[in-house]
Amino acid sequence: SREYFTVAILAQAESRHPYRAHFPIAPESFQLGNMVKYSREATNGSKSCKAMGVDLRVHYKNTYETARAIKGMNLRTAQQYLEDVCEKKRCVPFRKYTGCIGRTPQAKEFKMSQGRWPVKSAKILLGLLRNAESNAEFKNLDTENLTITHIQV
Repeated sequence: SREYFTVAILAQAESRHPYRAHFPIAPESFQLGNMVKYSREATNGSKSCKAMGVDLRVHYKNTYETARAIKGMNLRTAQQYLEDVCEKKRCVPFRKYTGCIGRTPQAKEFKMSQGRWPVKSAKILLGLLRNAESNAEFKNLDTENLTITHIQV
């Protein structure tokens, strides 16, 4: 069976205040004309960037776990992590969908025992992060201070 679904990423510039790592997200969502609808919108749109992938040919469960692993990471850290997953140097911990998932010592990094290396999902998310980075450059945001605050599969 073919699986088609949507992945949305919202990255925001980090605050200079050390105790405030992210900006609050507005609970309501809106639609601009005929453009796509995002599930979340940032309260300060000038300091955030978005990327979305639609009808992706990857497994839902692998992409869900990979997206959950990079949520909250810095953009550069997330890109390096996904490249390491593609090279099978680091694993993606499986927390929710754990049926028939083998154990690996690489999952100890996340205080888990089960993990896998979903290369196809990691490459798709790398492409989405690259798209979000180019959107941030277009908005003249500092790409070194971007944090993934919302990612939805």
